Amino acid sequence: MSILIKNGILVNPGGSGTADVLTTDGTVRDAGTPDVLTTDGTVRDAGTADVLITDSLVSVVSPVILNYDADRVIDAAGMYILPGGVDPHVHMHLPSEAGYSSDDFLSGSRAAIFGGTTTIIDFVTPEKGESLPVALEKRMKEAESSLADFSFHVSPVEWRSRTPDEIRECIRMGVTSFKVYMAYKNTVGIDDEDLLKVLKAVGKAGGTVTVHCEEGDEIERLRDHYFRTDPANPRSHALSRPAKLEASAVKKAIGLAAKAGCPLYIVHVSSKESLEHIRQARLNKQPLFAETCPQYLLLDDSGYSGSFEQAAGYVISPPLRTPEDNMALWEALTDGTLNTVGTDHCPFTMKQKKAGADDFRKIPGGAGGVEQRLQLLYTYGILTRRLNFNQMVNLTSTAPARIFGLQRKKGIVEAGSDADLVIWNPDAGSTISAESHHMNCDINIYEGMQVRGRAEYVIRSGRLMIENGKLATDLTPGQYLSRKV
Repeated sequence: MSILIKNGILVNPGGSGTADVLTTDGTVRDAGTPDVLTTDGTVRDAGTADVLITDSLVSVVSPVILNYDADRVIDAAGMYILPGGVDPHVHMHLPSEAGYSSDDFLSGSRAAIFGGTTTIIDFVTPEKGESLPVALEKRMKEAESSLADFSFHVSPVEWRSRTPDEIRECIRMGVTSFKVYMAYKNTVGIDDEDLLKVLKAVGKAGGTVTVHCEEGDEIERLRDHYFRTDPANPRSHALSRPAKLEASAVKKAIGLAAKAGCPLYIVHVSSKESLEHIRQARLNKQPLFAETCPQYLLLDDSGYSGSFEQAAGYVISPPLRTPEDNMALWEALTDGTLNTVGTDHCPFTMKQKKAGADDFRKIPGGAGGVEQRLQLLYTYGILTRRLNFNQMVNLTSTAPARIFGLQRKKGIVEAGSDADLVIWNPDAGSTISAESHHMNCDINIYEGMQVRGRAEYVIRSGRLMIENGKLATDLTPGQYLSRKV
C-alpha cells in the first residue's frame, strides 16, 4: 500500500517545513531531504528536490512525489507530520500481588496508537532461577497481540555464574538494554555488588543498563515505619520514598557505571536533587542518558491528599514530588539534562488498588499514560513555550530510538525510514477522562485536564491505524524489533 500525505508541516528534530511525504511498502520513500527543512529561512541542502521558500519555510516538492499515483492521498493542510512516537518505558501485562496490570499488550498498545505512539519498549522480568533468554522468548510470545512495534529491556533479577553468557545471548536475540532495580529488594531488586557485576557484563558485551534508582534498603525500613504509624494512608507511600533516596541512588549508580565502563540510562527521574548528579556526570563526559515522565512534570504530591479512592491512583514509584521539582524537570528538558520522556505506563484498576486499603505497602504501584503523552507535552510544553515542536519530537521519538538502537528506522521521517507517522491536528481539544480513554482501566491520573491536539491519523509500518481520530478496522499486529549494539 502506498500513502501520499500532502500539504502538512513535517517536523523532525533538526527542523520543520511544509513537505509532501510518500510511503510505499511500509517505508518512507520520499520526504525531501531533512536538512532542507528549516525554520530560519536558510536552505542548507536541497538535494535533488525542487524547492520553494515561502514565509521562511521550505516547501519540498520531489519529482517522485509529484508523479506518483498513490493508493491513498491524505490532505494534511493545517496539520503536522511527526515521526511515530517511541515510548521507551511501558509495562504491559505486568504481574503483581494484585494481579496483572490492567492493560495487556493489545489494550495497552491500542491506547499507545491512539496517542501517536507506534513503538513501545517493554520489560522482561524472569523468575528467580529462570534463564534470561528463556524469559525473553516467553515475553515475545505474550507481546504478539501488540498493535505497536515492540522491543524489550531484560532484567537480571539475580547474579549467577551464567548471567554474562545469558546477557550475550539476549543481545544476539536483539535486546541490547538491561533493566536493574535498586529498590524492591525482596522481589526483583539486586544489591550494589551484583549491580556492579551486571554493569561490567553488559558494558563488556556492548549494551546499556537502565536503572530504577531508589535506595531499596532504606525505603523498606521507612515503609515499615509508616505502616506502624499510618498504615492505610496512600501518603505514607510518598513519605517512605523521599527524593533524597532517589538522588543518592542516582549518584551511586552513576559511580558504579563509571567504574564498570558501561553506558547508563536512568529511568523516571522525578526530583531536582537527582538532576545535579546527572549534570555532573555529563561534565565528566560519562555516557549517560536520563528519562522523565509526564506525571513528574505535571502532577505533584498534593495528589496524596483526600480519601483512599482519591489518592490511591497516584501510588507510583518514585512518587509524585513538589511543584519545585516539576519546574526543575521542565528546565532539564530544555537544557538537555534529560534526554527522553517515557511514561512508565502500568495501570491498575481501583479494585486492584484496594488490595492495599488496610496496608499502603500492598497498593500496586503504577498508572497509565501512554495515550496522553503527546497531548500533555503539546499542551503544557509547546503551547506554554517551554518546548518547541522539534524538541518534543526528539524527546518522545528520535532520542529514544537513537539511544536504544532503532535510529534511522524509527524516530525520524526521511527516505528509508519506517513509515511510522502521526498527522497531528493542533486544533482539536478534549478533556482527559477515564470514561473516554482507550486503556483498560477505570482510573486516569490526568482526569479532568484540558488538552489540545490529537493524533488525527496514525500510520504504523505504512498501514493506517488511526483515521480521523478513530481506530481503523483492518489492523495488523506490530513486529518485534531486533536491535544491535
